[in-house]
Amino acid sequence: MKRFDVIALGELLIDFTENSVSDQGNPIFEANPGGAPCNVLAMLNKLGRKTAFIGKVGNDTFGHMLKSVVEAAGTDVTNLFMDDTVHTTLAFVHKLPDGDRDFSFYRDPGADMMLTKSEIDEDFIKGSKIFHFGTLSSTHSAVREATRYAIDLAKKHGLMISFDPNLRPPLWPSLQAAKNEIEYGLSKCDILKISDNELEFMTGMDDYDKAARMLKDKYDIPVVFATLGKGGSRAYYKNISVSADAFIQSKTIETTGAGDTFTGCVLSCILEYGTDNLNEEVLSEAITFANAAASVVTTRKGALRVMPEKAEITELINK
Repeated sequence: MKRFDVIALGELLIDFTENSVSDQGNPIFEANPGGAPCNVLAMLNKLGRKTAFIGKVGNDTFGHMLKSVVEAAGTDVTNLFMDDTVHTTLAFVHKLPDGDRDFSFYRDPGADMMLTKSEIDEDFIKGSKIFHFGTLSSTHSAVREATRYAIDLAKKHGLMISFDPNLRPPLWPSLQAAKNEIEYGLSKCDILKISDNELEFMTGMDDYDKAARMLKDKYDIPVVFATLGKGGSRAYYKNISVSADAFIQSKTIETTGAGDTFTGCVLSCILEYGTDNLNEEVLSEAITFANAAASVVTTRKGALRVMPEKAEITELINK
């Protein structure tokens, strides 16, 4: 028996999102708990899955806040470490006119980069069904070593490996370094969630269907989920491909966490069916549900604390 459904490793940080403007005309930012891996876990918790997180925050006000929020969301934090010398990572999220976002990171260094190989617990990892990661835990040498060691342990113990590149160019010394780490993740994963801009970045193609198929075939990835913003999403499995329209919301505030919400939903589907028993109907239902959940999150500020309930996702689909 496995103790957890999904263990994720990676960044946990504060997303400062624009909230309003002061009387003096200055932007006011709200401190929202963030970080893609824990956003994914928060959505999984809403769907009744058991989750755990491996990472590091600063032993400071924001670090303690993050730990309490993640734990309150239902995620095990026994392997969330606190660094006494490096502060919790901060990100300022600026909304662009088209609804997308621009990020400014305060992470040179940030506590999430301080995770080390010696802090990775093999017994803890083998107690899960899925291991999920992204590339932000591979931007620097020490945390990269820890991440790769954790992936090796997960593979050793037969966990399914889930990967979301979560490309953030400002955090890399070069775009080639980012591409190298994404290629590493592609070579290790059983489940890939990738966005339209990441498909284009990795393949040079703006035909996302061809790009997703190329990556699936090149790296022999069992199932690929591609998110296309307002273009909806697609799933690729064996010789099957399915697509689902986006749920466009008139009340959208910003898109932070939408992709993570999507990922949590499709991982819940994989937990239900595995990667050997998928079909067109299952995949279509999965990405439709995931699109609806992601749409709900775009109407809320932040992500980790405001993941939708299953009932409200279903209600949106039925409407």
